[in-house]
Amino acid sequence: MRTPLRFNASTSPFFRSSIAAQLRGFSRGTTLKEAPTPVIKDQVRSKSTDDDADEEEAFHKSEKAAQASQVNLSARLSKEGAASSSGGFGEVWRLIKIARPEAGVLVWAFIFLLISSAITMSIPFSIGKILDIATKGAAKTDGSESEEKSEMLFGLTLTTFYTVLGAVLATGAAANYGRIIILRIVGERIVARLRSRLFRQTYVQNAEFFDANRVGDLISRLSSDTIIVGKSITQNLSDGLRAFVSGAAGFGLMAWVSLKLTGILALLFPPVALGAFFYGRAIRNLSRKIQKNLGTLTKIAEERLGNVRTSQAFAGEILEVHRYNTQVRKIFDLGKRESLISATFFSTTGLMGNMTILTLLYVGGGMVSNGTISIGELTSFLMYTAYAGGSLFGLSSFYSELMKGVGAASRLFELQDREPTISPTKGDKVVSARGPIRFENLTFSYPTRPAVKIFQNLDFEIPQGTNVAIVGPSGGGKSTIASLILRFYTPSEGRILINGKDISTMNVKSLRRKVGIVSQEPVLFSGTIAENIAYGRPHATRAEILRAARRANCSFIGDFPDGLDTHVGARGTQLSGGQKQRIAIARALVKQPDILILDEATSALDAESETLVNEALASLLKGSNTTISIAHRLSTIKRSDTIICLSSDGRVAEMGSYKDLSNRPDGAFTKLMEWQMSGGEAPPTNMNNLAIGAEHKGPPNEQDEIEAELEEPNDGEAEDEIEGSKVQETIKEAVEEKR
Repeated sequence: MRTPLRFNASTSPFFRSSIAAQLRGFSRGTTLKEAPTPVIKDQVRSKSTDDDADEEEAFHKSEKAAQASQVNLSARLSKEGAASSSGGFGEVWRLIKIARPEAGVLVWAFIFLLISSAITMSIPFSIGKILDIATKGAAKTDGSESEEKSEMLFGLTLTTFYTVLGAVLATGAAANYGRIIILRIVGERIVARLRSRLFRQTYVQNAEFFDANRVGDLISRLSSDTIIVGKSITQNLSDGLRAFVSGAAGFGLMAWVSLKLTGILALLFPPVALGAFFYGRAIRNLSRKIQKNLGTLTKIAEERLGNVRTSQAFAGEILEVHRYNTQVRKIFDLGKRESLISATFFSTTGLMGNMTILTLLYVGGGMVSNGTISIGELTSFLMYTAYAGGSLFGLSSFYSELMKGVGAASRLFELQDREPTISPTKGDKVVSARGPIRFENLTFSYPTRPAVKIFQNLDFEIPQGTNVAIVGPSGGGKSTIASLILRFYTPSEGRILINGKDISTMNVKSLRRKVGIVSQEPVLFSGTIAENIAYGRPHATRAEILRAARRANCSFIGDFPDGLDTHVGARGTQLSGGQKQRIAIARALVKQPDILILDEATSALDAESETLVNEALASLLKGSNTTISIAHRLSTIKRSDTIICLSSDGRVAEMGSYKDLSNRPDGAFTKLMEWQMSGGEAPPTNMNNLAIGAEHKGPPNEQDEIEAELEEPNDGEAEDEIEGSKVQETIKEAVEEKR
C-alpha cells in the first residue's frame, strides 16, 4: 500500500519551496517518495551555512551609498557646547550680562546681603565681649551693687544690650529674607527670559538645523540647562558674594584681634585656593558631559515615548528599557565621579581646617595663659575662623557651581548665537503667490548629504490655477518639491520663480502664509479641533472654521459632544488617522491659499470619505489657486490637469495630461503605473546589485533556526512566497502522475 503524502498548510515557505524545487524536475515516470524528517534539519543547516557565506554579499553597495557616506553635519550643535578659549571666563562675563536687565533689583539684594553679613559678623565680637565680662565677674570674690552697675557693654547694661542684640539679629534675618526672595524671583525671571529667547531662536532655524540635531538634546538645553544657568547667576552668585564679604570681614577682624594667629591661619589659604581651582575645572568638564548625556537621555525618552505604540507592537519594551537604562548608567557613572572628586576635595580641605583649628587652640591657649589676649578674644577669633573657613568653602562651592553654570551656558550660547541660513523675516513681502511656478535648471541635494543629488537640472513650469500631479519612484524627490516651494531648503543651483520672481528674494513668512499644505502624515497639536483648523489663520471666524470643516468632509465632528471644542489629545491621539487627515485638509483650506500642496492628502481616508473630499477639493480647485498633488493613487492622478513624472535621476521624465501619457506604451509614466498596479511601489531603478536575503539577527543556535523556519515566514524567500499558493497544487499533480 502506497504511503499517502500529506501536506500541512502551516509548513514554512522554506519547506514549501524545497518541495516545489524538487517537484519541478520530476518527469512522468518519477516515483514520488516521502522525505524523512531529518531532511528538514539538514536543509536548515545547509541554508544557514549558505546565508552566513552570502551575508557580506547580500546587499552590494551602490555608487549612491558611497555618496551618502559623505555627511555634512556643520549645522549640528556640539553636545558639550562651544568651549571657550579663555577657560570659561568669557561665558562668566556673558552670564553676568544676562542679569543686566535686573540690575536695579539686584542692587537691593546686594544691600540686604551687606546688612545681613555685617550683623552676622558682629556676633563673634559680641560673644567675646560677653565672655570677658562673665569671666571677670566670676573672678571677683565679693561683688557690690556699684560694681554690678559698672558692668556695662558698649555703654549699655547687659539687659539692654541683650535686647538690642536680639533686635539686631531680627533685622539681619529680615535682610536675609529680602535677599533670598529677591534673588529667587529674579532667578525665575531670568530662566523664563532665557527659555523664551532660546525657544524663539530654535524655532526660527531652518530645516537643515533640525535634520542635524535631535529634538531631545534641544529640549534638554531649554529645560535643565536654563535652570542651571539661572541658578548660577542669581542664587549661586549671591552665595558667592556673601562668602566673599563674610570672608573678607572675618579675616580683617581676625587680624585686628591677633596678627600672629591670623598668620597661622593664612597658611591654609594657598593650598585650598589651588585645590579649588583644579576642583572647579574638573567639575566644569564633568558638568558639560553630564548635560550632554542628559540631552541624549531626553532624546531617547522623547523619541521612544512618542512612538510607544510602535515599540509595543513589536514587543520592544525590554529593548527600549535597556537602551534607556544604559544611558542612565552613563549619567550615574559621571555623577559618581563628580561625587568622588567633591568628597576628596571637601574632606581634604576639612581636615586641613580642623588641623588649623587645633593649632590655633594650642597657640592661642598659650597666648591666653601669658595674658597676650583674653579668653573672650580667643573665642571671638575662633568663631571668626569658623566663619572665614565656611566662607572659604563657600567660595570653593561658588566656583564649582559657577563652572557648572559655565558648562551649561556654553551649550545655551552655542544655540543662541546660531543664525538661521534662511532668515524668516528678511526679503520682500509677498502680497500674492498667484502666477506660474517655474523650476529653472534646479539642482538640489540635502545639506546633510551634499554628495547625493536629489534633482539635477530640474526644469518645468506649473501654470497658474492648474491642478498638477507629481509622480515618480519612491525616493525620487516628490515631497522635496513641496519643501523647496516652502523654502525649507535652498537649491544648490538654479532657482524657483513664482510669477516671474525668485522666491529666494521673498519674505519666507509671508510666502508661507500664501501656501497651504496637507502632509501624508498629518500632524495635529494638543488643543481643540477648532484651534487646529485655525492654526494657520488664528483670527479665522467660527463660520470660516465650520465652512472649511464641511468642505473637508469633517462630518465626524457632529459625533463628539463638544463638537469643534473637542480636545484632540497630544499629536491628535484621540482621533483616527482619517479624521486627523480631514482636519489637516480643513486647516489648509481655511487659509484660502494661493498655492495648495497635497502630499497624498487622501491616503488615510476610506473610499467614501475620499470621494467626498475629492469632490470638495475639485469644487475648490476650480478657483484661481494652483494645486500641486504629490500622488500615488490613480484617482488623484486622473483628476489632475497635468502630470509631471520624475525619473530616478532627478529630472523630468515626462510631462503631459493623463490621457497623453497613458497612450505612450513605452513611456515612464505607463511603466510606473504598470508597476504600481502589479503591487510595487516604484519602478526598479537598479536590481542588478540587490541580492535579497534573510535579515541577520545574530548567530542563532540550530534549534532556534529550525523553530524560526517552521513558525515564521522567511523574508529571504520572496520568489517562493509568490509560488507558495501553488505548492499544494503541484504536489497533488505529482501524486496523480505517480498514481
